[in-house]
Amino acid sequence: MTTTQPGPEGEATGNPDAPEVTPLLVPREGTPPVTETAAALAEVVARFAAGTGPVAVDAERASGYRYSQRAYLVQLRREGAGSALIDPIACPDLSLLGKVLQGDEWVLHAASQDIPCLAEIGMDPPAVFDTELAGRLAGFERVGLGAMVENVLGYRLEKGHSAADWSTRPLPQDWLVYAALDVEVLLELRDALEAELDRQGKLGWAHQEFEAVRLAPAPGPRVDPWRRTSGIHRLRSRRQLAGVRALWEVRDQMARRRDTAPGRILPDAAIISAVSAAPATTSDLTALPVFGGRSTRRHADTWFGALQAAAALPDDELPQPVPAGDGPPPPNRWAERDPIAAKRLARVRAAVTALAEANTMPAENLVPPDCVRRLAWTPPEEVSAESVRASLLSNGARPWQVELVSDDLTAALAEPAAAAAPQ
Repeated sequence: MTTTQPGPEGEATGNPDAPEVTPLLVPREGTPPVTETAAALAEVVARFAAGTGPVAVDAERASGYRYSQRAYLVQLRREGAGSALIDPIACPDLSLLGKVLQGDEWVLHAASQDIPCLAEIGMDPPAVFDTELAGRLAGFERVGLGAMVENVLGYRLEKGHSAADWSTRPLPQDWLVYAALDVEVLLELRDALEAELDRQGKLGWAHQEFEAVRLAPAPGPRVDPWRRTSGIHRLRSRRQLAGVRALWEVRDQMARRRDTAPGRILPDAAIISAVSAAPATTSDLTALPVFGGRSTRRHADTWFGALQAAAALPDDELPQPVPAGDGPPPPNRWAERDPIAAKRLARVRAAVTALAEANTMPAENLVPPDCVRRLAWTPPEEVSAESVRASLLSNGARPWQVELVSDDLTAALAEPAAAAAPQ
């Protein structure tokens, strides 16, 4: 088995004498049948209750196909229990399974993506080990599951079905093999990463990060989510922004009703194209190349009606060019809004970058970027190590991060001494 560790720049460096990477093509004990009945689920619950140690958990969604982010397959593996594949559409309540797994840590990859959909079906982890986050903290440059398994364990996973439509029924056999393999080596990966974090003196930091992910509140609704439409930066007028908002909202209502990904109903490119062209009639709209699809043309009157409604809005109901918010402005506006703050941000970012490099991890994992921006935009009235620590903690930084960065950020916030006047 090949074992590689992060190099000084965060890249994996392997042993040149190590054997070649081994492809993983089928699960060790074969692909388990999909659990689809109450009786089969009861057997899985009993089997996993009798197992021991951490539990590898994964969930497959249908992002890009469905509006919701619900789980369409749940995979588990535990010592003494083997693996299980559960259909949460056929078995929508997994709370009893979640209950018998409350005594041990759950191992997930990119846990923040799976925890919400697992909670919807009654599965809430008592403790988490996140192998993706562990990889970031340990300094690995590539932290996808396939890359981590290959770099750390020397196995190659085929990742061809990661973007599949997991709402498909029945699920193809090769998809089930892929899903079972995702948890096949997760416990082994966890142990290797724990040892590496301990070697680097970062295991305590990792535990704080894992707990923060586990306890993170569900995100609230976004303010003006339509502003995330791809290509909106090319539009300049408030009237055009109103057109984007109108089309986005109509599309979102339709997508929610159908449980279909919004982009499959009307691509972002079509929204921007329609608003830019400002068609005078429905025929003008459907003449645009991006409106040539049969489904898009079928709802042409709906799209054109939304554009007309936006065009008829009085000026005081048009959206502002920049959304209101309680945080700092986008960094690219700092120089014009507050040049002193812009220079302060540059110094603080440089300090964070240097610390991140010294500790071999991404800057965003060393300290949340929003904490850095808020600190630089509105520093404490009296800048001191204590006041900087308080600011960082109040904005969501974990204690290990505060301990690591507060002194350097305190120094960076201080205005540089003026150059001595020439004699």
